[in-house]
Amino acid sequence: MTTTNTTSPAVSVSNGTVALGGRPVLRSIDLSVQPGEFLALMGANGSGKSTLVRTLVGLRPLLSGEVRLFGTPLASYDEWFRIGFVPQRATAAAGVPASVWEVVAAGRLTRRRLLRPLSRADRAAIEDALEIVGLADRRRDAVSNLSGGQQQRVLIARALAGEPELLFLDEPTAGVDLPNQQALADTLGRLKGRGATIVLVAHELGPLAPLVDRAVVMRDGRVVYDGDPLGDHEVHQPWLGEPHTHHHHHTGRPGRPDHVPGVASPVDGTGEDAR
Repeated sequence: MTTTNTTSPAVSVSNGTVALGGRPVLRSIDLSVQPGEFLALMGANGSGKSTLVRTLVGLRPLLSGEVRLFGTPLASYDEWFRIGFVPQRATAAAGVPASVWEVVAAGRLTRRRLLRPLSRADRAAIEDALEIVGLADRRRDAVSNLSGGQQQRVLIARALAGEPELLFLDEPTAGVDLPNQQALADTLGRLKGRGATIVLVAHELGPLAPLVDRAVVMRDGRVVYDGDPLGDHEVHQPWLGEPHTHHHHHTGRPGRPDHVPGVASPVDGTGEDAR
């Protein structure tokens, strides 16, 4: 079994370098996220933020450096039920007729043996996840009948059903209308209140901005800013990350002593890199 140091970061990468097709796309990345922290990973398309998240969950191999999850090196990490990942531009329907409840129930696979019937705890976690994302009243509807924003919330509920402690979301608001962005903000606000550690990849934050504890901005495969939350208009300013920037570099802060959330999903390899 994996042993866990409770004082360790929820996730960290040191001197991380990744190449795709022989071309470096991440260069010497150093980053750690403390338990209970809500981190926004931002930057333009092609900056490397989606590749970084996929590297942190083991879907992209490192050329050099090391990733640790809850203090354990990625190569020997085996408690994947503690990790939730919602990939970008995925569809909850995936061409298979399924109800909202069935898709969310799939998130319990990290918590139970294959082919075992759902337990009372499984069913309670599924209902809790549906409640959190505001889709309990749509549980019997076909996923294919939902809007794109609602399907995104189904995928988040599937992740939450596994009750993860660390949740990664890759561009969850891309192509989602404002009411569904607000619903997502409400969902993530509830998770933050439970003490979840959240890493959010975003081009712009919109209604999610008030939830963010810390912003990390990437440019050309490097971290150019790590510090206090930024406004959407600041992220793409050319001065960001230059020596004369008026923002202070983030030096890390202790994690909050909140309890482990009642929220997760199997790490899912669907979706694509926007790098």
